[in-house]
Amino acid sequence: MQVISANTPDRRGWLFSRRMLNGLGFLICAGGLGFAYYVQHYLGFEPCPLCIFQRLALLALGLVFLVATLHGPRDWGAKVYGVLVGLAAGIGAGIAARHVWLQHLPPEEAPRCGPSLEYMLQAFPLNETIREVLTGSGECAKVDWGLLGFSMPEWTLLLFVVLGVAGVIGNWRLRS
Repeated sequence: MQVISANTPDRRGWLFSRRMLNGLGFLICAGGLGFAYYVQHYLGFEPCPLCIFQRLALLALGLVFLVATLHGPRDWGAKVYGVLVGLAAGIGAGIAARHVWLQHLPPEEAPRCGPSLEYMLQAFPLNETIREVLTGSGECAKVDWGLLGFSMPEWTLLLFVVLGVAGVIGNWRLRS
């Protein structure tokens, strides 16, 4: 029988560590991006401009998780990563919420279809392109794919909220 004292390392501690949480967050973001590209390239659904912005936000969130995993900061450094996770997840959730709102508009109130993101990036200044994309267009209001009654932007919104809350709380409260 093993005697556990105050000096015995807790071998289960790595499972509930900040580094493990951040690594898991990164893997979930990578899986989400992989799934988005699978739906685009193998199922043939072209992403609308808001979908592309959500992918960029998910990429940014994943990169924050990855850097936090590799860096493994302590104390205030972990809090900085928590704030960055919250910021990236909040931006992504805002974009996804806008997309969900557009999808729930009655068809007659949906905005008209606009130019493609590729055209806007070539023809408009960046700030105008961002404003146009966030305004949304008719193609963003169309629901092409669903799972369990929820559209992809609804699942993405849930993903951003869960990862954001877990990342902020985990980086502020868990040990490294």
